[in-house]
Amino acid sequence: MKMKKTENMVIQIITEKLLADIDWLEKIELNHNLINDLNADSLDITDLMIDFEREFNISITDQEAEKIKTVQDVVNCINQKIN
Repeated sequence: MKMKKTENMVIQIITEKLLADIDWLEKIELNHNLINDLNADSLDITDLMIDFEREFNISITDQEAEKIKTVQDVVNCINQKIN
């Protein structure tokens, strides 16, 4: 899967999960912190990891999830697993 396609899917999933009421698809940036910038709580993060695992048919360990802080971290983790 190409990097840009992964980025777009990650942003779409985050938008649907965290910002369903707002059209933020164009506003979410790769450097946004999931907690500080996008106001995700620990339950949101867990739900997002499950959604990413389902969408990309991968497994994200708890240790890997703990290291994920930004949208770019998500993209990097997914790309490492699918490439």
